[in-house]
Amino acid sequence: MTTTDKVSPTAAGSGASATETFRANQQHGAPEGVSAERVGTVVRAVLDSVHEAIRAHRVTYPEFQAAKKWLIEVGEGGEWPLFLDVFVEHVVEQVAAETQQGSKGSILGPYYLPGQQRLPSVAALPARPDEKGAPLVFAGQVRDIDGRPIAGAELDIWHADAQGYYSGFAPGIPEGNLRGVVVADDQGRFEISTVQPAPYQIPTDGPTGRLIETAGWHPWRPAHLHLIVRAPGYRPVTTQLYFEGGEWLDSDVANATKPELVLSPKAQPDGRLRSEYDFVLDRT
Repeated sequence: MTTTDKVSPTAAGSGASATETFRANQQHGAPEGVSAERVGTVVRAVLDSVHEAIRAHRVTYPEFQAAKKWLIEVGEGGEWPLFLDVFVEHVVEQVAAETQQGSKGSILGPYYLPGQQRLPSVAALPARPDEKGAPLVFAGQVRDIDGRPIAGAELDIWHADAQGYYSGFAPGIPEGNLRGVVVADDQGRFEISTVQPAPYQIPTDGPTGRLIETAGWHPWRPAHLHLIVRAPGYRPVTTQLYFEGGEWLDSDVANATKPELVLSPKAQPDGRLRSEYDFVLDRT
């Protein structure tokens, strides 16, 4: 695919892409069934919390109608994946992490695309010939909790470009750009060449953006690499890795940053930045 002049992605466009991707991902691997009893328990708890907030804050009918209007607009704009991934997923991830001994996880986010190009253990992510951004080498090893290397572990990696845009979710970017599945060697080692991504703001021209503005929040996420690290017989780790000193690191709109997930890239003689990070997987 050839690139075209880049246009900022809209909330509606990103929302539609995220919704389509979510549905496709469910076909790739449907989640386990949820019992009616569990649905009843969780939904009742959510409703009880909403009812309590209404009572505690003396919500008026005009405020209730405004909330109803906003909820309808989020659905019509296809922004539910965006809203839930930014404002809710980090707590679901925290609960899941309570039973995890290996590497720290973080949110998946709305911009994952499965089925990307498989690459060897030493590889460069697909990129445009004139890809902007500081050259970055990201290397490390995948091991189990006993320190043994996991041969052939997969690192499904994706990230935004130097303008904060993701392939598949913004116009003018080739399919698969800055995405790939790197297969570690027989010692679980990998070395990935790419560019350092930029911070970005979530699309703000839709109802999610209006909520952020009305609440007086900012819409920015710090620069990060996304990864799903997996191997047969092991629990996969979904995470994000950030960059020391990066903007918005201490005020991520998605509340997804953790101290253990911050990289400290070092400049190399060849002018590239290099950062190393090892992953530890739990057995299933």
